Amino acid sequence: MIVKQVQSEELLTVPEVKEILSEIMEERTERGEELGYELRKAINHADMFAKISAEKSRELVSKLLELEKMKPEIAVHIADIIPQSRDELRALYAKERFTLTEEELDTILNLVLESME
Repeated sequence: MIVKQVQSEELLTVPEVKEILSEIMEERTERGEELGYELRKAINHADMFAKISAEKSRELVSKLLELEKMKPEIAVHIADIIPQSRDELRALYAKERFTLTEEELDTILNLVLESME
């Protein structure tokens, strides 16, 4: 049995994944290789759900991480989903042991709106 291990791990937003998959697709088409089913589906999914550019999504994540009650996983989810309301934000924080105040929710929404511009 061959045992594989994770050598490194990094949280990526959907726009960043889209960018990486596009590079892989370009490399393979240049070499004349056919794209596998899974790769085509992954590219299609990333194209469909990436709402902002990779640079803006990484910038949004870094701004969100400066906030007090922000975890990296939640910041990446916010950058992926681009919530437009307080209720959508509350849904992302549903599993957490704390709740956000209205001011904290508004601060996050303002950061999301800035990244959309």
